[in-house]
Amino acid sequence: MEESLDAKIDALLNVEKHMRLAGDVVGTKKAVVEIVELCYQAGAWKTLNDQIVLIAKRRGQLKQAVTAMVQQAMHYIDQTPDIDTRVELIKTLNNVSAGKIYVEIERARLVKKLAKIKEEQGLIAEAAELMQEIAVETFGAMAKTEKIAFILEQVRFMPRSCGLYVRAQILSRKISPRVFDVNLSKEKKKPKEGDNVVQEPPADIPSLPELKRTYYELMIRYHSHNNDYLEISRCYKAIYEIGSVQENQSQWIPVLRKICWYLVLAPHDPMQASLLNATLEDKNLSEIPQFRLLLKQLVTMEVIQWTSLWNVYKDEYDMEKDMLGGPLVPKAAEDLKLRIIEHNILVVSKYYSRITLKRLSDLLCLSLQETEKHLADMVVSKSLVAKIDRPMGIVSFETTINCNETLNSWASNLEKLLDLVEKTCHQIHKETMVHKAVLKL
Repeated sequence: MEESLDAKIDALLNVEKHMRLAGDVVGTKKAVVEIVELCYQAGAWKTLNDQIVLIAKRRGQLKQAVTAMVQQAMHYIDQTPDIDTRVELIKTLNNVSAGKIYVEIERARLVKKLAKIKEEQGLIAEAAELMQEIAVETFGAMAKTEKIAFILEQVRFMPRSCGLYVRAQILSRKISPRVFDVNLSKEKKKPKEGDNVVQEPPADIPSLPELKRTYYELMIRYHSHNNDYLEISRCYKAIYEIGSVQENQSQWIPVLRKICWYLVLAPHDPMQASLLNATLEDKNLSEIPQFRLLLKQLVTMEVIQWTSLWNVYKDEYDMEKDMLGGPLVPKAAEDLKLRIIEHNILVVSKYYSRITLKRLSDLLCLSLQETEKHLADMVVSKSLVAKIDRPMGIVSFETTINCNETLNSWASNLEKLLDLVEKTCHQIHKETMVHKAVLKL
């Protein structure tokens, strides 16, 4: 059998040589494909690997022949009898296609397959190293969805290998969030002469909405590592706006809950306030009235009692671990209390220009030391303007006005006064001219 196989391969190699030297592209492609098929049908996997390397190294080998050979051999990867044979075939094809632009897409797919096998074997670091060697964003002939799917796999592997969260962020920036809003069916155009023909993505590549969800789920994992609550909330907001999520109540309710939680956990700033008010206007929030009440309390300038708030929402907080998207970050309960304290301090600063530290501590239900610490932290973060007179025990929320601002305000007031006098004189003269009144000196 082996002699028969070797004889058939030698005969086909002679045919391939004549076709190659004659510059016959179609004949050469047919010959190399037949050699690959012959080895597969005979189950000679080692011979297949040897022939792939031999054909690729032949002098003056045609690009089209190498491409056809690699593509044909890739069909047999899933038909291999065991995992070792599969890995050996993938490595052979990977070595053959390395450095060849005309089979760069095939090489990217091979690397992805090999990385998946390494991941199943528990070799996460090796899989991550394999994936980051490929830069698919430069592949003009690769479909957009396949590029996005490959980059997302790279992002997924980075934190799992050595906790490379910064590397994951760098890779994620290769994907613009605006690409998920593009309608690919309308974007398809008939290629002009000279343009690269974009290949159709494989059947296992997810659709654009599915890739959008995967992208933001990976971004949530990254921002959770940094406890960036506002960005986590924005990611959940993007997932919430996906059409398939909006159509299914069992999917959008857990996501909307997460949006509310992380908005409350985010430090107070203009972006957080804008998203908070926008979420309050969402009609779907009526399905979860407790969270509408929570957001309403945050936008209302009233002091919130932490103990009563926690008693109401503790069960909701514990329930979150069983909801879609998993539990909140580990230190969420501590940060929630901190945000309520900050909200209360901001409320007090709106109603008081000066207040004793003891009275402020009573309003916040904190000790004097804790109140002073939270005040100092907010002043340092520039979310509040305040001064503490420690000997007198008085907190002042009045903003200091420097001499330039005082002079500018005086100049502005004088300008307004002169404008008023000028308008008054003009009206007097107008009335005098209309009625021809004689002024008495």
